[in-house]
Amino acid sequence: MENRQDKMDNKVYKLVLTALMAALCYVSFTYLKIPIPTFGGDYTALHIGNAFCVLAALLLGGGYGGLAGSLGMTIADLIDPTYITSAPKTFVLKLCIGLIAGFVAHNIAHITENHDSKYILKWTLIASIAGLGFNVIFDPIVGFFYKNYILGVQSDAAKIMATWAAGVTFINAIAGTIVVCVVYMAVRPVLKKAGLFIKIS
Repeated sequence: MENRQDKMDNKVYKLVLTALMAALCYVSFTYLKIPIPTFGGDYTALHIGNAFCVLAALLLGGGYGGLAGSLGMTIADLIDPTYITSAPKTFVLKLCIGLIAGFVAHNIAHITENHDSKYILKWTLIASIAGLGFNVIFDPIVGFFYKNYILGVQSDAAKIMATWAAGVTFINAIAGTIVVCVVYMAVRPVLKKAGLFIKIS
């Protein structure tokens, strides 16, 4: 059983790792994205920021992972005038990505327990598809209603923006899933060997 100090150290480690993953989400979106102009001066972007949101959920659990993704990506939106109006939507969607990926990985598959690499890869893939698949479906839907009803964008224009966003989000999800699987399978044994692997029950 963990004593009080161990629990405190574990919580601090989780917070530090959450901040690190949030920073990776921020950096990957801010500096590694490819902006794509859409209808009416709006923009979407090719990026792998969502991959780090899922990766954070695999390493830390859905709550911490979702928080890392939502904070990192929301801050990136707030700092960039092009995407600042999308910040509230970003916060909610990225939080959901982490919660869903974390639920599949830890509540269903229990991937931090001892399993062979094939099992871990399979459920890493499934968790990634679940989290990023959610985003593929709901990003354009939420984006349409957000732009139409909150930002006051005309309905037809909002539909065009949502259609563009759907295609780009799908590409991002494919790239993100590959990144998550490759990085998690590489990082997991390193963290275990270093004694830094977090077991999530």
